[in-house]
Amino acid sequence: MSELVSTRIRTTAGKLGLPHLAEALNQYAQRADEAKMGYLDFLDLVLSEELAVRDDRRFRQGLRLSRLPHHKTLEDYDFSFQPDLEPRKVKDLATLSFVDGKANAALLGPPGVGKTHIAVALAVAACRAGYSIYFTSLDDMVRNLTAAEAAGRLTSKLGTYLRPSVLVVDEVGYQPLERAEANLVFQVISKRYEKGSIILTSNKTFSECGQVFGDEVLATAILDRLLHHCDVIAINGPSYRLKNRLAAIERDTQVA
Repeated sequence: MSELVSTRIRTTAGKLGLPHLAEALNQYAQRADEAKMGYLDFLDLVLSEELAVRDDRRFRQGLRLSRLPHHKTLEDYDFSFQPDLEPRKVKDLATLSFVDGKANAALLGPPGVGKTHIAVALAVAACRAGYSIYFTSLDDMVRNLTAAEAAGRLTSKLGTYLRPSVLVVDEVGYQPLERAEANLVFQVISKRYEKGSIILTSNKTFSECGQVFGDEVLATAILDRLLHHCDVIAINGPSYRLKNRLAAIERDTQVA
């Protein structure tokens, strides 16, 4: 390939918004020569590589904006430590059919059993598949919406929790809500109903939600929309955090 043609292709690639093609042109040409590719095979190579680079860029940008506390995957989750949790149920969720159907997923259980880990892993998988994601604790969401309402910016702030294809709401039930706060949660759940997915984690059962939302009628309205299309997984095993803490204490004792 002549230098003139290479320069022209790089310039055109830049104008088309294909920076990777401009950078990797010589590498592509060398691979084509070595494999004796035809024109269509070479074009397929270039377009496939460019799409892969663009998807990876979008994925990394999506994770950066998601506010996820970490980027753990299901491969990092120790199912053997939770023998009562059937891996198939979690892996079925990881197919993202519930996201495709704009349905919800709820992970219930005591603190430390890995609910947030699974919720984050599902969100990472959704981001990889091209869905927009956003993570928040229930407490942070309520605090932000309350402040926005007081400042006359509630509609704008609601968009933060309505725009993503997948909204992860963590730690539902750790702090009881006032009725006005629960009403803000209802607005999010109601406006997302059948329009986007929610992945929820909670240390409470659904029968205890009246205590969480401070009003049985409002709790019922929230649950009605949340659970209409929802996969529920209960995790009732031991705490990972306690296991790790006990292991650390045991190591320190042995060293001492």
